[in-house]
Amino acid sequence: MRESIRLGHIAGIRVGLNVSVLVIVLILVFGLAFGRFPEVYPDHATWAYVVAGLVSAILLLASLLAHELAHAVVARRNGIEVEGITLWLLGGVAQLRGEPRTSGADLRIAIVGPAISLVVGAVFAVLAMLAAAADAPDLLFGTLAYLAGLNVILAVFNMIPAAPLDGGRVLRAFLWWRRGDRTGAAVTAARAGRVFGLALIAAGFVQFVLGAGFGGLWLALIGFFLVSAASAEEQQTRVQAALHDVRTADVMTPDPLVMDAATTVQELIHNVVLTHRYSTYPLVENGRLAGLVTLNRVRATPPEERHALRLADIACPPDEVPTATPNEPLTDLLPRMAGCTDGRAVILDDTGHVVGLITASDIARALQTADLRTTPRGPWPS
Repeated sequence: MRESIRLGHIAGIRVGLNVSVLVIVLILVFGLAFGRFPEVYPDHATWAYVVAGLVSAILLLASLLAHELAHAVVARRNGIEVEGITLWLLGGVAQLRGEPRTSGADLRIAIVGPAISLVVGAVFAVLAMLAAAADAPDLLFGTLAYLAGLNVILAVFNMIPAAPLDGGRVLRAFLWWRRGDRTGAAVTAARAGRVFGLALIAAGFVQFVLGAGFGGLWLALIGFFLVSAASAEEQQTRVQAALHDVRTADVMTPDPLVMDAATTVQELIHNVVLTHRYSTYPLVENGRLAGLVTLNRVRATPPEERHALRLADIACPPDEVPTATPNEPLTDLLPRMAGCTDGRAVILDDTGHVVGLITASDIARALQTADLRTTPRGPWPS
């Protein structure tokens, strides 16, 4: 899930919003301000209901952020890099660069999110009780009580043993510990997630037919997301199992064509694009990686500006280009091969010079030949 709005960094972890989160904010504010709150706590001004709804939506997003931050912090403490956190329509996603190395680490990373949601729910519950004891306005009590209940529901729902929910991760960790087979455990958890998602879709359809309206559609939407995410997770698990002993050096295209960042787009087209079959161009400046340009980015430039535009002007920035060393496991790189590079990664040696390039076709070939590999290759010369 890509971020549309970057909020900044918390504990060194990048935090952003996907534009779809605005949908859930509008739904919450409208539903609370013109539905639940006026019905349960009458006789307040309309502006008070709108403010209460807006505060509830903002604090819910903060609660989701606390949940995902807990995952990210514990993941980092267990040796996993964290790319960032993105809040979106159906909650939040902590984007991890890699997988837990042990079942214990898997369990710790999974369970801390629901635990934090329970703590946040308890805090809101205490605040609600204090508001009631202080004879505060009933709308304030209702807002705090609503947030307490929502966080508890979030924790309980996430502990359902079905991937990609946190409970599915807990199930994976338990089966991994019992069987000693991470791949089999992950496949079982993903299939449980698919079954649970299909059940939610069926339940949502039944509710819609019986007149539940939007509630049924929302349930079906969550089910559809779970089915899609669980299927993708199972596929990713099988890919990682097939490539578990493959290094980036084993599949990369060595010595790719490297372009100077100051080259104009028209020069690239005339000298390279029209005369060679390359479609990916790492950029260098003073011997260091300065970005990456793909053929799609070249084609997207206005023809009248190509004489003036430099490749650096249209490139994916260097800090957003997935990079790896030749001896790094390919499975550690795969989760990072997304974003503005269209599924490409650049391989750098110990001195930071470009020595290879990995594309989707390289990954596809590695999968096709995975069962033909018999012995691992020696380390890349340093």
